[in-house]
Amino acid sequence: MTANPIRTQRRGHVLEVTLDRPKANAIDSETSRIMGDVFTGFRDDPELRVATITGGGDTFFCAGWDLKAAAGGDAVDADYGAGGFGGLQELRGMNKPVISVVNGICCGGGLELALSGDIILAADHARFALPEIRSGTVADAASVKLPKRIPYHIAMEMLLTGRWLDAEEAARWGFVNRIYPSDQLVTEARAMADLLASGPPLVYAAIKEIVRESEDMAFQDAMNRITRSQFETVETLYRSEDQKEGARAFAEGRDPVWKGR
Repeated sequence: MTANPIRTQRRGHVLEVTLDRPKANAIDSETSRIMGDVFTGFRDDPELRVATITGGGDTFFCAGWDLKAAAGGDAVDADYGAGGFGGLQELRGMNKPVISVVNGICCGGGLELALSGDIILAADHARFALPEIRSGTVADAASVKLPKRIPYHIAMEMLLTGRWLDAEEAARWGFVNRIYPSDQLVTEARAMADLLASGPPLVYAAIKEIVRESEDMAFQDAMNRITRSQFETVETLYRSEDQKEGARAFAEGRDPVWKGR
């Protein structure tokens, strides 16, 4: 495994995570376990409010599962650690915003990793694909997520043919929020992260839990869970200092000071 495949940097309330495994930033099981530990630490750190995930260099965001490691015996059903493959897509209780900063080729498990973020920002040269069909495997997480994020027929075309999308087409179908020139991507991603970090963390937690838990629920069932106090994050929010601070700040015509409690 590449030495120190995951680099992290704290900027105030923001954690910047970089997957750095030349040449393609592919993920083997050991790297995935490290990523799981990093994102678990982010989730559980009360001082951190937002995370970004990007790839080292400017060619690959992430090429997904490390097929060379697989050929060497890294099993497809290996222990990928907390959060499953890449540390994010199955991580329980991730109630903080994550920004995927796609700085290049984003394919296979790399696309699944990007989809695990709440916001996806991409360089103008980024490209996206699900080429698993050509290696005799299935893009399992993408098969679940992608048809819910973009039109069904486009998702199925990607899954069944492995064709590549450029950044503009990805944005057109709605799974990329913004496209930037490559030399502006980091600056813009930091601006977005700082904007989110300045916001109310308890509100973010409630939004993320409601969106996640109600995804497959009927509207009224989801609303009933809220009104019956069955979302823990919502109850925490409405009993918090931050909720009172938000009301006071509005009444006083000033910016609120969020403490996350």
